[in-house]
Amino acid sequence: MKGIIIDDERLARQELRHLLKKHNEAITIVAEASNGIEGIKAIQEHSPDIVFLDIQMPEMDGFEMLKQLDEIPKVIFISAYDDYALDAFKVNALDYLLKPVDPARLADTLEKIKAETENEFFSPVSNTREERKLNKKDRVFIKDGEKCFYPYLEEIRFFESQGNYVRVFFKDERPMILRSLNALEEKLSPEDFFRANRKYLINIHEIDSVENWFNGGLKVKLSDGTEIEISRRQAIRFKDIMSI
Repeated sequence: MKGIIIDDERLARQELRHLLKKHNEAITIVAEASNGIEGIKAIQEHSPDIVFLDIQMPEMDGFEMLKQLDEIPKVIFISAYDDYALDAFKVNALDYLLKPVDPARLADTLEKIKAETENEFFSPVSNTREERKLNKKDRVFIKDGEKCFYPYLEEIRFFESQGNYVRVFFKDERPMILRSLNALEEKLSPEDFFRANRKYLINIHEIDSVENWFNGGLKVKLSDGTEIEISRRQAIRFKDIMSI
């Protein structure tokens, strides 16, 4: 991950950079800034994964600086005061660390971020990809334990919710990802994927046949023979979308 340190205190920047050297496998500091204006320029130039941001700075504090950005990056606030913690998390801060930064606390924060990054289902390859719905021609990165996959979405027959995880079905693979079915549905094009019920999200192009089912629902058979029920509520939506 690429990181930027924004702090008006030179010694504070040096100390944080020193602490982060122990975690160079997880993060590399690509720039520093001593005020909000320099911070904005550094963010625009380097597009960092994480910004370590001081709150109290002259002329423009950390919150004001973030307001000037078109897109707010992932932020870890570093402050000598705990008064701003609530405001920090209102802007979805990853964490709030007090000065002097505790090395163990910093290590825990980076470990959590690393774990979340490893479990990301969609790789953020560009801003345009992040801002649009993913369609069947897009490829997605999946990591399940030590195994990594990079299938096209059109290869995925369906997603099945299993507690806090989702199992992905494509080819002969069945990897699990730490993600909700709702989050996946929000990310995928409705022209390619349909929410059959609370448990299943199916690839529309994989449907071989449809038949009426109990209580006004439907049952679809996919290309691999899997049968999935479409709930009564979703059956109404399915008919509206698919009918001519």
